[in-house]
Amino acid sequence: MSTPLWDMPALIAAMDARPVGDLPQSITGISIDTRTLEPGEAFFAIKGEQFDGHNFLMAATKAGAALHVVSEQKLPALGSVLAPLLVVDDVLKALTRLAEAARARSQATIIAVTGSVGKTTTKEALRHGLSACGSVHASAASFNNHWGVPLSLARLPADARFAVFEIGMNHPGEIRPLVKLVRPDLAIVTLIAPAHLGHFRDLDEIADAKAEIFEGLVEGGTAILNGDDAQCGRLATMARAAGVSRIATFGEAAGTDFRLTGFAPSPEGATVTATIAGEEVRVELAPSGRHMAQNVLAVLGAAKLAGADVQAVASALGSWRAVKGRGARHRLPLKEGGTITLIDDSYNANPASMRAALDVLKTETPGEGGRRIAVIGDMLELGTHAASLHADLAGAIEAAGVDRVYMAGDEMKALDDVLENRVPREWHDDVDELLASLLGASRAGDVIMVKASKSIGFGPLVERIIAHHAPAGDAASPSSPTTSGADA
Repeated sequence: MSTPLWDMPALIAAMDARPVGDLPQSITGISIDTRTLEPGEAFFAIKGEQFDGHNFLMAATKAGAALHVVSEQKLPALGSVLAPLLVVDDVLKALTRLAEAARARSQATIIAVTGSVGKTTTKEALRHGLSACGSVHASAASFNNHWGVPLSLARLPADARFAVFEIGMNHPGEIRPLVKLVRPDLAIVTLIAPAHLGHFRDLDEIADAKAEIFEGLVEGGTAILNGDDAQCGRLATMARAAGVSRIATFGEAAGTDFRLTGFAPSPEGATVTATIAGEEVRVELAPSGRHMAQNVLAVLGAAKLAGADVQAVASALGSWRAVKGRGARHRLPLKEGGTITLIDDSYNANPASMRAALDVLKTETPGEGGRRIAVIGDMLELGTHAASLHADLAGAIEAAGVDRVYMAGDEMKALDDVLENRVPREWHDDVDELLASLLGASRAGDVIMVKASKSIGFGPLVERIIAHHAPAGDAASPSSPTTSGADA
């Protein structure tokens, strides 16, 4: 039987809820999605931009929901439902109150992660590495916004030793209320890069928005900054202005607290050596991108500050793998014999993460007769900078030794224009056309990297590539160990 997450008196009190019906003694979890709901969980009927959870109460009941949390305003229209209710003023507000209660009861060391790139990768590496030293709770997927952070925090078990929360934004002022809810002991800023430039004037404004994370640090908490980032000084100044007295840095630069001393890529991944607050550490990684070393430094540094055994964390990272859309690697058979390697970095993209993904492709050695192929789509939310930032990728593509480029999306036309006579390339305004051309031209030994902003639709493109190459009767072909993701 699953361990209770909340007993009923605490749940009712935290949310200021009105009980209706025969309630269970406790719930084992919290869900806002009937497709993933597990029996014994409470279903919170959140109203989102596209869907209203109140329309899915019957599905939640069929999935085994222990109870429904619903809005008082919606109650008259619900009719009869097949599970007990907790009625609240507003479901999202009630979830936020429950998150506050979860934070208040927790004795865990709380780590918050933000940045333009590397947030999810760093969060997942922390989850994996810290698990060698105690129970770890971390936000699922990229649950880093106004509903994802409260949901992740409300799911925090009372007995967790560590908790890791990703906090994102694409406008000023979004991080502030979320970090004040999380109240972290440690706050990591991975890197400031030109993401969401359509909503900001420049990198300074992006750094200022990310610096809101320091406002929620607990007294005596530590800001962990990228010492190799040109914005490090600005971030440190803003941290001090927010009352943070403890600042630690990671990177290759001399004087950083958590310093990279060696990086050696190999066909199996990479060996990272570092000095973590004076302690020599070695990590054997399956991910091979050099940008991954920066994420690992932040992870090891946070582990040190959290009181974890850094050597145990380093050892655990040896079995860590990238996840779907963030560098997951697949070796796919061809019907005519041989294989291709597919690097799925399709979750999201901005100029910094796109260059990091191209750097990963550069380290790959194609099989005999194979090529390095980049399949790339638009990087969104770049505003008036979009054309120049897309065109600027030409140099990175050439430096990576890319043999052929497939592009899709209106913004990628700027890159297509500057690549003429430099690298063999194709631009398509239709993803289906791109896929047909790619599948028709793929040959044994090819290494294919796929990356674009999420809404371009390259995630489904990857799934279609895998399905096309799957042996008859198989849902998917076997996958080899994953490489690093370059997440936005």
